[in-house]
Amino acid sequence: MKAVFFTAHGDNSVLQYGELPEPEPGPGEVRLELRATSLNRLDIFVRDGIPGVPLPMIPGGDGSGIVDRIGPGVSGITPGDRVLIQPGLWCGACEFCLAGEQSLCVTYRILGEHVPGTFAEKVVVPARNVFAIPRGLSFAEAAAFPLAYQTAWRMVVGRAAVRPGETVLIHGAGGGVAGAALEVARLAGGRVIATTSGQEKLGRMRDAGAELVIDYRAEDVLAVVRRHTARRGVDVIVDTVGEATWMTSLKAAARGGRIVTCGATSGPNPKEEIRLIFWKQISILGSTMSSDREFRTLLAAVAEGRLRPRVDRVFPLSEAPAAYAYLEEGRQHGKIILVPDGAASPWPDGD
Repeated sequence: MKAVFFTAHGDNSVLQYGELPEPEPGPGEVRLELRATSLNRLDIFVRDGIPGVPLPMIPGGDGSGIVDRIGPGVSGITPGDRVLIQPGLWCGACEFCLAGEQSLCVTYRILGEHVPGTFAEKVVVPARNVFAIPRGLSFAEAAAFPLAYQTAWRMVVGRAAVRPGETVLIHGAGGGVAGAALEVARLAGGRVIATTSGQEKLGRMRDAGAELVIDYRAEDVLAVVRRHTARRGVDVIVDTVGEATWMTSLKAAARGGRIVTCGATSGPNPKEEIRLIFWKQISILGSTMSSDREFRTLLAAVAEGRLRPRVDRVFPLSEAPAAYAYLEEGRQHGKIILVPDGAASPWPDGD
């Protein structure tokens, strides 16, 4: 099969496109013929060389396609089924899995980071990780939401527990997870303050329902937030940026506020001011991916049309370096999709 892979970490020059052996499903596994995959910022970190990435590696966590083959012991799934992938992998036997907190699994792994991923014509995953594509959703849309939206769902609903009427500050809302958090926060009834850069993205954030959009390159985010909230601060802050925004998050939080984080794209070692945390009684909440229950709830929201994943641009799999470069430029609004060269369009809706 054709696949994108790398044998050493580095920039886009390490990405290769070529032939690799087709994977075979084992007991409890299924093989998919992929029709669409999507690019996440995690794929950049994996390429760069975050700890724990084995080599060689096929990146890519999200994917949708047609079931091609099933392994022994699989029931309820048949070849030809249109499915999408839940990219989080768990053991099912540790104390956290048994408590329904699969993303806390002691052996938790992510497709395309710890095991071969979806930037290929075919992929093998556990049967419990495939779900029927909701009616009316294209392959491209089905590949656009699982990783980013489940992360945002757990952050906003599961960890921060946003309630109707609460103010939610989202840094860098033009990004994948942060953009999904805007939609989820609005669905939860939150009043969203979003930061982004550039007039085009400012308009898109307003169209997405943000009550206030701040251009962080042209304005003092903290000053604008304080003015907008009459110096009270915000109830919840979604911070996936890290070093560049952390002090702003601490200072912008209201008394009793919550800051939830799932990453640090600008760096993992920000300046800290502990007195702000204890004096304002701020809760700092870490978050990674989601539980199985949370993913199923998210999928229901997508199936019901309460959330609709957005696609920005589609690249052939062979042009993966260009897709990576496009993501690193930060101009996208919505997901960047990769499709196998010569495959049928990922757009037509199906049942």
